[in-house]
Amino acid sequence: MDDTLAMLAGGYAWLPGLHRRADGAPARARVMGRPAVALRGPEAARFFYDERHVERATALPEPIKATLTGKGAVHTLDGQAHRTRKAMFLALLADPGHVADLVRHCCESWDERAAGWPDRRRVVLFDEASRALTAGVCRWAGLPVDAGDLDDLAADLVAMVDGFGSAGARHWRGRRARLRREAWLTDLLSHGPPPGPLAEHVAGHRDDDGEPLKPRTAAVEMLNVIRPTVAIAWFVTFAAHALHRWPENRDRLRDGDPAFAEAFTQEVRRFYPFAPYVGGRAVTDLTWRGEPIPEGALILLDVYGQHHDEARWERPYSFLPARFLDAGVGRDDLIPQGGGDPHTGHRCPGEAVTVGLLRELSVRLARLRYSVPPQDLRIPLRRMPTLPHSGFVITDVRPDPQQDHHDKRKSACNRIPHTSPARPKE
Repeated sequence: MDDTLAMLAGGYAWLPGLHRRADGAPARARVMGRPAVALRGPEAARFFYDERHVERATALPEPIKATLTGKGAVHTLDGQAHRTRKAMFLALLADPGHVADLVRHCCESWDERAAGWPDRRRVVLFDEASRALTAGVCRWAGLPVDAGDLDDLAADLVAMVDGFGSAGARHWRGRRARLRREAWLTDLLSHGPPPGPLAEHVAGHRDDDGEPLKPRTAAVEMLNVIRPTVAIAWFVTFAAHALHRWPENRDRLRDGDPAFAEAFTQEVRRFYPFAPYVGGRAVTDLTWRGEPIPEGALILLDVYGQHHDEARWERPYSFLPARFLDAGVGRDDLIPQGGGDPHTGHRCPGEAVTVGLLRELSVRLARLRYSVPPQDLRIPLRRMPTLPHSGFVITDVRPDPQQDHHDKRKSACNRIPHTSPARPKE
């Protein structure tokens, strides 16, 4: 029987459930009419991201291309074409100077919005984070966005991410949002690239054939920098959830301990569910640990299951930032944004931006005084991507009396380099 409906209904728990029933063997299923094999673990990540084994271009479903990535995007390429296109992103997002500038702009936008929160009866943190990140990344990119248009732009960028895991109204909202914003950027580029590092890199890029990107493809790739930056709002909201559930972490973050800020950030990325799995197709007949994988089979790398595997993590369903202080974590152990080497494979080149921004905004959250009123903070695992039901509402926001003292010290974001290496409690 085809497992596609079970996959959509099961959400983040679907692949871990298959692994449990497989009892140590590769988990097998049938998805969209094709045989599928599910793998997990660092060795599986290295196997999956080896282009001799798996291709990504033909495996990306059309609904994801129509919402999350865009058609003709770097995600739809393999081999040298992928590496050449990805070099454009790496020149921006693997450069410490560009990363620091982007983090600074987003943090400044956060601070500007947070300054008005004490005057408001209630604040939905997810909504505010998405708007602050939208304003910051557009300011960094040199994109003209009027204050009156900011909320609509942020809503569209959120819709592109929110629609990838749904077959209903959320999905179609994400499709319309992508079409609308691709048209906006295509029109903008037709008048010459706006001043800013993003448009300049995209306009100056030459693909593997030596030709510049067509305007629509350039717009798609610009969105593939802007949209993932705004998606960090999910992780920021999870960070607030973690501080509420485990307030013992707050004081150490408030004090700006750089090592702990990094550990807290990585534990948020491990513990909370964002990407459930990634998929590719077998390029030839393969063998994984003695088990055959036929050419053309769908291969699924279980991201959520790997991050909660008891064989790999001690007490995986406990939120323990100290695990990232006490022991080193390999490059392919923690893979919320893909595995392998970003310079040669499909690992997200913006991982340093995610880590840097989440680290800095987690410190800001810890230094913010507020109340958390009664609300629905459950995180449904059947919804992809998921979020606390309420979006995390805060009230009675007031300045931290120690903020002047903190402002005189270097923030955790500035003191440490930009490196990158559930069943959540409710």
